[in-house]
Amino acid sequence: MFQPGDIVPYLDACRAEGVSLQRGMNFRLGRRHSVILMSVRLGAPFADRIEDDGKVLIYEGHDVPRSKAGPDPKTQDQHLFTPSRKPTQNGLFAEAARKYVEGLAPAEPVKVYEKIKTGIWAYAGLFRLVDAWQELSGGRKVIKFRLELLQGPNPSTETRTTDLALSRVIPTAVKLEVWTRDKGRCVKCGRTDNLHFGHILPFSKGGSSLLADNIQLLCARHNIAKRDNIE
Repeated sequence: MFQPGDIVPYLDACRAEGVSLQRGMNFRLGRRHSVILMSVRLGAPFADRIEDDGKVLIYEGHDVPRSKAGPDPKTQDQHLFTPSRKPTQNGLFAEAARKYVEGLAPAEPVKVYEKIKTGIWAYAGLFRLVDAWQELSGGRKVIKFRLELLQGPNPSTETRTTDLALSRVIPTAVKLEVWTRDKGRCVKCGRTDNLHFGHILPFSKGGSSLLADNIQLLCARHNIAKRDNIE
């Protein structure tokens, strides 16, 4: 089970989820949870954003498929249904959000993987899908989804995190800065596999999650060895 902050090669994420993650939205994999792949990097194809220091994710729905003779998908409204009235991934996620808002079902658990660079993802954590809506953007209708961070690794968990636990979340901009600075390697031994974003001054001792100067890349061995020790 991945922990928030773990660096996850794409193929490892596919193995963990038991499917080839070819699309950004993957509703109800194995009837356990859903999965989304998101990116807030410069030039990302969708306007995803993170709020409240990683506690809330606003995820943009996906465009109509590109066709050789058709118009640019970025000029078309995002759809909830295909022409044959089959729900799209947008539609499946939106319906789950509607049922939660109306008190008809618990919130859909959603695992979120965040793109760091090609082939490399960071596990952002387990979220719950709590709302969906349409809004105008660039002259077209897009679908937005609101996801809130959950506590614990169990996809069935409905218990919200405490403010303390949420404050440990490392924002995307910090992850990107640290990845570039540390050159994608453990700062202790230079390993490039089983990496994790870790605090230099532990959070429990007042260390910040919001400053790149207090975050470093560590391999699994050195991350476990460090725990709450001050360097």
